[in-house]
Amino acid sequence: MLLTIEKLIYGGDGLARLPADSPSGSPNDEAPGRGKAVFVPFVLAAEKIEASLTEQKPGFARAQANSIVDPSPHRVPPPCSHFTRCGGCHYQHATYEHQIEIKKEILRESLRRTAKLDLPFDIEVHPSPPWNYRNRSRLQVRVTPTFTAGYFKLSSHDLLAVEECPISSPLINRGIAALWRSGRAAKVPAGVREVEFFANADDTQLLLDVGCAREARRAAVRAWAEDFRADLPEIAGVVAFREPNPGDRKAGAQEVLVAVGASHLTYQTQRAAYRVSAGSFFQTNRHLTDELVKIVTAGQSGKLALDLYAGAGLFSTALACDFHHVVSVETSQTSTGDLAYNQSSNGETVQATTEQYLARAGNSGPVGKGGVLPQIPDLAVVDPPRSGLGERVARLLATLGAPRVAYVSCDPATLARDLVPLLAAGYRVEQVHLVDLFPQTYHLESVVHLVRHAV
Repeated sequence: MLLTIEKLIYGGDGLARLPADSPSGSPNDEAPGRGKAVFVPFVLAAEKIEASLTEQKPGFARAQANSIVDPSPHRVPPPCSHFTRCGGCHYQHATYEHQIEIKKEILRESLRRTAKLDLPFDIEVHPSPPWNYRNRSRLQVRVTPTFTAGYFKLSSHDLLAVEECPISSPLINRGIAALWRSGRAAKVPAGVREVEFFANADDTQLLLDVGCAREARRAAVRAWAEDFRADLPEIAGVVAFREPNPGDRKAGAQEVLVAVGASHLTYQTQRAAYRVSAGSFFQTNRHLTDELVKIVTAGQSGKLALDLYAGAGLFSTALACDFHHVVSVETSQTSTGDLAYNQSSNGETVQATTEQYLARAGNSGPVGKGGVLPQIPDLAVVDPPRSGLGERVARLLATLGAPRVAYVSCDPATLARDLVPLLAAGYRVEQVHLVDLFPQTYHLESVVHLVRHAV
């Protein structure tokens, strides 16, 4: 059938409509003349395509484009041979300038639809070099029956062999090549399941985080790690973790199976040098780290700042330059260790979930090592995972009463949802930034600055 793509939606798909009189049917709740929504990957807005249905659900359908009958002027040939099969990239068929426009409109529509927020100003865009930008890439590994390393195929857990990744840094690509050399020489031991490469800021050193099955043998993994480092001298260290027992959900650090060489890298930014250990969170775009810190912290000052979901302290260290005191909250044991190491003398680290911390603060006020802190924070920075704050944390944050909030988001849907209780509590949106940390993919990072109305 012929379809016309109305727009692109978050997740990378294009939205079209099946003909209202098609055999696939228009549900009774559809508007007259409008057929069922159908989602199609690797298309662009306004394109006419010849498509085949691949899945039917009561409220929507999925299809694949067999041919592009009327292509968009923004369509370009994708440079990666794995594109459309690999699940990592979604927009390589569009010019980078158009990718930015797609993401900008998706962010604006998400805020309008869910938060009922019509921005009276433009979204500020911060682009990235579109290729070789990632400082962290995780490859799945299969040792038997033949060695394979790569990424999962689109919408599956089937492994696609990948020997070069154009969005990863040049050194990471050299690391991927070294991994394949090791695999083809039958040196990768049984039990190795995944290898994550993390590169430092100037792309001169690698730290490897290796995920291993329970049955992996310590001696074999150690011998392989030492051989791997000898083959690629830029590897500063290899840390192999053993996967937990099934059903073991106890919080805590991962079990280290083997550590060879350094267990951390030093990541140098314009403002500070950060220790980042294997298993610790750090931003993945090597070109926009300083830009992101500036967007979140520039012009902010006062007595007390909170950095919630602080990770290794990327924002905390910058905030410490302009605030008398900084309290940083992080739940991961590994990241908390780095956070405490990176913390400035006027900062302190609290290991807790943000919900736990805000619940305590709601009962008594902001809490530090010395007990209850004497003032409401001047600024709260939140950088939650993709799942966002959630309603309870958003309400606790609103109750805290900080006059300024900087919300760093990697999912526009959860961002818009979380803004609802903040706006209801008297906050207004002052600035919105689109920081394109993930070119060629549908993922988008945004920073929203909120201020609270004076009571």
